[in-house]
Amino acid sequence: MEELLEILEKNSKLSEEQIAVMLGKSVEEIKSAIKKLEDEGVILGYTTLIDWEKTSKEPVTALIEVRVTPQRGEGFDKVAERIYRYPQVKACYLVSGGFDLMVVIEGKSMKEVALFVAEKLAPLESVVSTSTHFVLKKYKDKGVIFEKSRPDNREVIIL
Repeated sequence: MEELLEILEKNSKLSEEQIAVMLGKSVEEIKSAIKKLEDEGVILGYTTLIDWEKTSKEPVTALIEVRVTPQRGEGFDKVAERIYRYPQVKACYLVSGGFDLMVVIEGKSMKEVALFVAEKLAPLESVVSTSTHFVLKKYKDKGVIFEKSRPDNREVIIL
């Protein structure tokens, strides 16, 4: 099962036939295993990783550190749920360290992101503080390198 999941995580575009050959299984075994993993909620969806810098769309991504006061009897879960329900939120993680939640949001501009933080996130009663970091350039995401390094074509000059 884990080998199947690793293959799908790396490239969910592979056909069931290709995966069957890779794992030495029948196509029916692979179809059945994938269906079972989807039904059990192990496989939650299939996404495509896009380098938006190579398109006309220019979304702004921000990483927001959030300190919160956990709610009695519910911990961080209820606060996180209120935050991740916003459509701008692409990811929300409970983390260790100097803050509690790491929230990844996407907007059309820095101003839109700043307004989201100021008007939606910061005013939540459990939120103590936020710190926003804008992504300036993506080098690698989900294991994929966005821009391969270019060869160094500079001439060597010896003095």
